[in-house]
Amino acid sequence: MTEMITSTANPQIKAARKLADRRERQAGGLYLAEGLRIAIEAIQQGSDIQKIIHAPDLLRSHIGWEKISDFEQQHPDRVLQVSESVFRCLAQKDHPQGVAVVIRQSWHELDDIRLIAGSLWVALDQVADPGNLGTILRSLDGVNADGIILLDQCTDPYDPSAIRASMGAVLTRKLVKTSFDKFEKWAHGNGVSVVGTSDKADRNFHDYRYPNPMILMMGSERQGLDVAHQELCSDMISIPMRGKNDSLNLAVATGIVLYEIDHQRHIKGKESR
Repeated sequence: MTEMITSTANPQIKAARKLADRRERQAGGLYLAEGLRIAIEAIQQGSDIQKIIHAPDLLRSHIGWEKISDFEQQHPDRVLQVSESVFRCLAQKDHPQGVAVVIRQSWHELDDIRLIAGSLWVALDQVADPGNLGTILRSLDGVNADGIILLDQCTDPYDPSAIRASMGAVLTRKLVKTSFDKFEKWAHGNGVSVVGTSDKADRNFHDYRYPNPMILMMGSERQGLDVAHQELCSDMISIPMRGKNDSLNLAVATGIVLYEIDHQRHIKGKESR
């Protein structure tokens, strides 16, 4: 039986706590994800789980216990049982569910992307809010798009806020990190269709016929896409604003366009047959 850890000074617990810091995540290539849903998803997806940390006094889920037990049978050295007080020192939720997982980050190379019919990616320029990034990942999962290309100085998709907002989609969508210059050369070299958004664009997002495959490029929360990014795009579209505000939240705008693309591919496509 696994010995229970009761001290927050335990080296493994201290290492897990440090993963709240981006520099520690980048240095070790690991991240900490808290919650029953993402823990089960990580096990089912076959993610590279380094540790499962659980507190018996907090974990109420029968299926949670079952999944952890099955994992422990295969990897007995990767499961840590901790006291409630130790787990609460790790938890960021007000009502922790008693399970967290330390997982190796998963990144893909830009040159490994193969755009085929049905491929749909989002390229994000300098997105700053991890909650926005996580919500966009969740929307990508909702339409079964491929993943996100993070350009230049974007926030971390493995930030705890991004992980929570993604509702597990950080495990199911591909992540690429690159510079705009490299992305521009890659897009030109591969004849990639890139569609951008701007409040000044003439084409309405609802009326525009989206290419297939394609990459949707979205700008930063504060400035949108700059001139160089817009010049890379084969077309620019806009979301009409009827009220006094001149723009939408980045994650909301991205979700709206993604679902319009999905609608055209799956609903309008059937109607035209």
